[in-house]
Amino acid sequence: MTGAVIAVDIGGTTVKAAVVDDRGRRRSRREAPSLGGDDTVAAVRSMIDGLRAEAAAAGLDVLAAGVVTPGLVDASTGRIAYASNLGWRDFDLRGALETELRLPVSVGHDVRAAGRAEAQLGAARGASDFVLLQLGTGIAAAVMTGGVLVTGAGSAAGEAGHMPVYPGGEDCPCGKRGCLEAYAAGAAVPRRYRAAGGTGASTAREVTALLGRDALADQVWTEATTALAFGLNTLTMMLDPALIVLGGGMALAGDALLKPVSAALSELLVWRAAPPLRLSSVGPAAGQLGAAIEAFALTGSAACVDEWTSGPAGCPE
Repeated sequence: MTGAVIAVDIGGTTVKAAVVDDRGRRRSRREAPSLGGDDTVAAVRSMIDGLRAEAAAAGLDVLAAGVVTPGLVDASTGRIAYASNLGWRDFDLRGALETELRLPVSVGHDVRAAGRAEAQLGAARGASDFVLLQLGTGIAAAVMTGGVLVTGAGSAAGEAGHMPVYPGGEDCPCGKRGCLEAYAAGAAVPRRYRAAGGTGASTAREVTALLGRDALADQVWTEATTALAFGLNTLTMMLDPALIVLGGGMALAGDALLKPVSAALSELLVWRAAPPLRLSSVGPAAGQLGAAIEAFALTGSAACVDEWTSGPAGCPE
């Protein structure tokens, strides 16, 4: 049988899972609401069990599962110190899954996993110093320096969404005011558009579709891209990355995001050149593919990932 893993990306609103074979192809896929707490754990177990059965029917041998999640994640122990949107505090996610599934499970941070995927497969391939800013329901960063993903003393490195960009500004769900996430996250853009009196758009993508035709959409989008430039200015001065990659659902806006952020960042940096800005080439699946990479590392077949972009040889069975 061909080796495979199950990759699970737990988001703030949705859990996405897929069987990923040893050639990096996503096969069977499932989605479920992310309800938080024990309900999310039960959903993940159910999805893995169902996908494992589908994989076996397709001649695939599931060797491990990789699960990534937002929050303060200790990948070495599989414990979640804190994940506000999921209601987890000091929670042994790996133990809760492995005990029931009887399958090796890697547990990692969703954005650092996405950074690993970009480094090995995507827009940051070949870069040893870069920042991936993942723009989804919330905002977080993966920071690689010297070829190593930075985790921090308390596994909290990369919480860029909660850096203040407008001191004393709008309330953020984290309890602070003026955070980047309160202005530029995928959930913030439509919320701020509606609060300003806008109608006809309930998602960030719908707001961007109104650009050039709706003054409120233009205003909210300009404030979001300016806030992003402020955040990237700070990251650039602190980390001196060779490259910045913008990922997550917001990056699907393409040039409508990239061009104004690049222009504003160049103006803010003044005396130094801005690092190149690129859009993710892996796309919204980056976290899931990163989870698959981490799961294959558990199996002793991590080298198969090298084949995903260089040929179809795959891993040994």
